[in-house]
Amino acid sequence: MATAKQLPSGSWRVRVYDKELGKQVSFTSNLPGKAGKNEAELMAREYQLGIRKKKEQGKTVGECISEYIALKENVLSPTTIAEYRRCSRGELSELCDIPVNAITQAIVQQHMNKLALTMKPKTVRNAHGLLASVLAVFLPELRLNTTLPKIQKKFKQLPPVEDVLRAVIGSNVELPCLLAMWCSLRMSEVRGLKRSDIKDGIMTVHDTKVRVNREDVLKNTTKTIESTRRIALPQRIQALISALPPEQEYLVPLTGQAVYKRFTTALKRQGIAHMSFHDLRHMNASIMLALGIPDKYAMERGGWSTSSTLKSVYQHTFTAERQAADAKIDEYFNGLLDTVLATDKD
Repeated sequence: MATAKQLPSGSWRVRVYDKELGKQVSFTSNLPGKAGKNEAELMAREYQLGIRKKKEQGKTVGECISEYIALKENVLSPTTIAEYRRCSRGELSELCDIPVNAITQAIVQQHMNKLALTMKPKTVRNAHGLLASVLAVFLPELRLNTTLPKIQKKFKQLPPVEDVLRAVIGSNVELPCLLAMWCSLRMSEVRGLKRSDIKDGIMTVHDTKVRVNREDVLKNTTKTIESTRRIALPQRIQALISALPPEQEYLVPLTGQAVYKRFTTALKRQGIAHMSFHDLRHMNASIMLALGIPDKYAMERGGWSTSSTLKSVYQHTFTAERQAADAKIDEYFNGLLDTVLATDKD
């Protein structure tokens, strides 16, 4: 045990070596006489016991989360990794200093209960999902059975398709908007689409571009297996692409935020209530439902996955039935387009 020494000032000081820090750590007491000596030595003892206890208990939850993220960094999407890091600093921050071996079901439930008071059910569920995945790796003996808030079903009222079409036609974001509402592309897919992805009027969707920490991250994979797909481009969109500068490889070089701001500005000009850019994709799904497009072709065209489609290998097929589905969607949009353009001329 380290022994305290009295300094010329009359104070008592003890030094102990911390291997993790690689240096001496000092503890000083200003109490006079033996009381000061005892206090300094007690502080040093408690510090050493704390180091020993930490080693016995193992890593903290925060350390485990960091290691888990590092393990998954080259497997998961950059946006998912960025969200995990944000979650560890946000929703899970209060648990990060707890030794992982000390985590119990009760602690997890209490923390989720606390989050549920101020956060949306989806946010709470996402935080629990990350924590559960981390504990499955670093504390596999703990089987979580946490009660989580139920996600409420939302009914979103979208504006008429012709109103949105009228707002974006001729605007500076007509191309990305039509790719989303006509061809059912996600924002990341719109931004990842290149001129070389189009051949003989067929667009192959296989790359994505996302913004992480103010930098563009390119991935030659889409969100799911089903998201990698081929779509016959309607003439209107082909004409917009042909009008781009020949040296421009990416069809939409704007950031997602820039596209969104221009899109909302176009909506405001037409007096249309706020909607997200991703709502254009929802609109496409609603159109296919209204047109009676079979689920098989709707999922194939939009790149949606279900429990059944995930079990099979996705194939790029352009059967007669699929071509008929595409033609039906193009006929619908072309009809609206003719109406919108004719109205604008009047």
